[in-house]
Amino acid sequence: MTSPRCADVVIVGGGPAGSSLAFTLAQAGVHVVVLDRARFPRPKPCAEYLSPQASRVLADMGVLADVERSGAAQLAGMVIRAPNGIRVVGEFAGCAMKGFRDRGLSVRREILDAIVLDAARRAGAEVREGVRVTDVVRDGHGRARGVRTLSGERLEAGLVVGADGLRSVVARRLGLAHVARWPRRYALVTHYRDVGDMGPCGEMHVESGGYVGIADVGSGLTTVALVVPRRRAAAIGAGREAFLDRWLAARPQLAPRFARATRVSPVVATGPFASRARRAWAPGAALVGDAADFFDPFTGEGIYAALRGGELLGPFVLEALGAASAAASAEALAAYERARRREFGGKWTVEWIIGAVVGSPRLMNRAARVLAARKDMADLLVGVTGDFVPASAVLNARYVLTLFVLPLAHATRYPPAFRGHPHVSHNDRS
Repeated sequence: MTSPRCADVVIVGGGPAGSSLAFTLAQAGVHVVVLDRARFPRPKPCAEYLSPQASRVLADMGVLADVERSGAAQLAGMVIRAPNGIRVVGEFAGCAMKGFRDRGLSVRREILDAIVLDAARRAGAEVREGVRVTDVVRDGHGRARGVRTLSGERLEAGLVVGADGLRSVVARRLGLAHVARWPRRYALVTHYRDVGDMGPCGEMHVESGGYVGIADVGSGLTTVALVVPRRRAAAIGAGREAFLDRWLAARPQLAPRFARATRVSPVVATGPFASRARRAWAPGAALVGDAADFFDPFTGEGIYAALRGGELLGPFVLEALGAASAAASAEALAAYERARRREFGGKWTVEWIIGAVVGSPRLMNRAARVLAARKDMADLLVGVTGDFVPASAVLNARYVLTLFVLPLAHATRYPPAFRGHPHVSHNDRS
């Protein structure tokens, strides 16, 4: 075994969450080491969507212009097609509240992740690629003191952060990982060239047996992410490409658009989803990004939550490092957990409701009828999922009753347009 190396903070995972945190800490003068088993740039299965508010974090990291120059596509909003064929269009610019940008971005992860990791490196973080972490080193009191790598190296640190994704090694080794029973879904992700009729919005096509998201990701490419229930896992295992081809070919609204398209990347399977750590910290350690929680890819908020989560965690790490006692350090990390719940709690509820609706054709068709008739409500919901409208704008009796309970004739008239309702303030920012 090699001799220990010392750092203030070791971050396991160099994706958006780890890079955002490393950037924040390095700028504050912290000696931070980022470890990732991959070598960048590297592909990663993902819907590759960044909400309008994600651009604010990228701008603060000084890389928004780099991402936009990389060929990232600009998304005006989302089109959602229900099982009954009704199409709902929600546009970011249609909301009374305005985000940092009135458009989202869509960019391949090998491009985005390399850019944000380079930002952390330029800020002063030490980045070590091709290093696989296998365990968390703890002292006699159970406090995390560093990590151990596949090569046998032990890297000691004042704090360990797990930013290593859905099946986080750090979360598992600390006994924090928890897999939810619902919804258990798998995704197949790939890229196509020459998909027909791609417009300025991302698209979600919901069917009784799953849903598929498609979006322009720049350079003439379209990302395709098919999400299906766990019961289809055996069929996926029999052949990912064939399963995806059959699924697209069986949808009349999609088959003609893919008839002349060419798949240009492997079909990668990921999942099951729906995991949330029992808590996002342990003595001497914290979790951020997908390592802390990931519900379902439908709302496409993972990249924003990762970037914002790293930014949010930074001050609490600084407080924990400067604490005069182990108890004070633990309290700083417990305060991070409370801050996460304040920051993301409303969105978690919205995600749960959307997950339930997407899984029920009856509810999905009902919601689509209302949202197609009420563009203001559709824009508001897209603004919430775009991270610049507070979740309270849709988590209230008026919105929910209109969406699911009131007769459709009343839904087109009542309640009044939400542009002036008290849950939406021009000064409120998510």
